[in-house]
Amino acid sequence: MRNTVKIFKALSDPNRIRILKMLEVRPLCVCEITEVLQLATSTVSKHLSILRDVDLIIDSKDGKWVNYELNPSGQNINAKQLLALIEAWLNDDEIIQADVKRVKEIDRNMLCGT
Repeated sequence: MRNTVKIFKALSDPNRIRILKMLEVRPLCVCEITEVLQLATSTVSKHLSILRDVDLIIDSKDGKWVNYELNPSGQNINAKQLLALIEAWLNDDEIIQADVKRVKEIDRNMLCGT
């Protein structure tokens, strides 16, 4: 039960839901997520850490960037099932739609430099 409660606590923050919905579009680096959410990098990093700790996302190194993406093949079955549900949720929400549009427009090379 402890792991399930941890997952729901991770999902209790609107910014973490927004991050998951953005990651449905494509893998993103911290600077891209920070740009969309308009939050401090340290705050975004904390949100990412919480999502990673409950197996909802994974990270991978790509040159100087760390890419974050959804973890559909994680070991936690509850997290895996919730990701499938979240994919169908909030798609008509104005904030989510604006985030998705912004994700499609941003360029990490312009944000973070090369």
